[in-house]
Amino acid sequence: MSRTWLLPGLLLFPVVEIVLLILVGQAIGGGLTVVLLLAGALVGASLMRKEGRRAWAALQGAAQSGRMPDRELGDSAMVMAGGALLVIPGFLSDLVGIFLLLPVTRPIARRGLAWFVGRRVDAMAARSPYGPLFDRADGPGAPGGAGRVVHGEVIQDDEVIEGQIVVQRRDPRQDP
Repeated sequence: MSRTWLLPGLLLFPVVEIVLLILVGQAIGGGLTVVLLLAGALVGASLMRKEGRRAWAALQGAAQSGRMPDRELGDSAMVMAGGALLVIPGFLSDLVGIFLLLPVTRPIARRGLAWFVGRRVDAMAARSPYGPLFDRADGPGAPGGAGRVVHGEVIQDDEVIEGQIVVQRRDPRQDP
């Protein structure tokens, strides 16, 4: 994955924030711009507290039920990031923060985050010396694929069983 966009993006974000602050300040006045920024920070802090409590309760509920809280962990991270962006003065950061905080838009952000993290994990697994061991969507371990052949010995109750193991996976779409 190329990181060539990271430095320009980090440098461009504050410039866009400053330009937006100047444009809004020229349109509605400096005092009203500051009041609008303070109101955004207060509303953002309140929204972060409310959504943070909701995300924490969902996280606890998932942990108590014994299931992996993957969605809840993602929501908690997005609530924290959204709250931090709302506290930072600026209109662009406020828009991104509200997008991460609102329960209506959070599933869209969650899908984007899952896509991004999935790509990063796949790239790291491919560079790993153990990369060939992971199942790929189009590889031999994929549903409907040829399966994986493992050559070796199995020792069970002091009895050595030699041979090869062929794992065939069926396509779940073909099950009646």
